[in-house]
Amino acid sequence: MPVSLLADWGNFYVITGSSAAALTGLTFVVIALANASVTTTVWGLHAFVTPTIVHFGTVLAMAAFLSVPHQSLMSLSLGLGVAGVGGLVYGLTIGAIMRRRLSGYIPVREDWLWHAILPTLAYSALLGMAFLIWHCTDQSLYGVAAISMLLLYIGIHNAWDVAVSVSLRKQQDSPSPKAQGSTAAPE
Repeated sequence: MPVSLLADWGNFYVITGSSAAALTGLTFVVIALANASVTTTVWGLHAFVTPTIVHFGTVLAMAAFLSVPHQSLMSLSLGLGVAGVGGLVYGLTIGAIMRRRLSGYIPVREDWLWHAILPTLAYSALLGMAFLIWHCTDQSLYGVAAISMLLLYIGIHNAWDVAVSVSLRKQQDSPSPKAQGSTAAPE
């Protein structure tokens, strides 16, 4: 493989890796703030929050892996294959966790799409890129970039979904001004 093949992708992976790292940190901050004000369930964390961190972490790890100098087709294929298999197994595990519904919350179609189906498809495609890279190297690298962006977008969507859900639940749990004995006039 020519040395310049991955060198051309350097800026892309600096941007995606940095974005994934920053979004991971922000997700931790949101969860820490939410934990102080709203009770969370272990099921909810395993099914909805942890996968978001895993997707961001995968994008960060792929950015670091693809920035390592002197990669060969063999090392790229093995790295992408390991990430694809790991993500595929993880996606199926998340689907099983969501199906158990341990907290009484029944996942809706959008939950299944964003938390189980799309990530599992992305990791399956990553596994496919591990095999395609031998025959269509340039196109496979574009495929890996698209998968990185998809996982980043899935993580952003899911983090936003969790933040909105926590915010709405906090509003529902807080007593109204009348219940607190407020003398404020109704609007």
